[in-house]
Amino acid sequence: MRIAATTTAIGLTIASAYCLYAESVTTRRLEAQVQMSDRQRERLENEIAVLRAERAYLSRPGRIEPAAHALGMRPPVAGDYIELSEITAVQKSPAK
Repeated sequence: MRIAATTTAIGLTIASAYCLYAESVTTRRLEAQVQMSDRQRERLENEIAVLRAERAYLSRPGRIEPAAHALGMRPPVAGDYIELSEITAVQKSPAK
């Protein structure tokens, strides 16, 4: 009886050790995935910050206005606007 109890206790100890090891491996794998996701999120947040800074730099009026004038652009004036009906009339006219 004592041998059976000892054998059962040893078997249960070995089974428990195996289950604990398996859970440890799974936990390490999940931790690695979480760390990889965190690094990717931080990298993407940094890229977003860089893109926002670039957009702010590129959209400065002091940088855009000289380039627009060099291309012959100017602010719109009242004569530049037309009615929507004029656009649809041009689209409906027969092609020559």
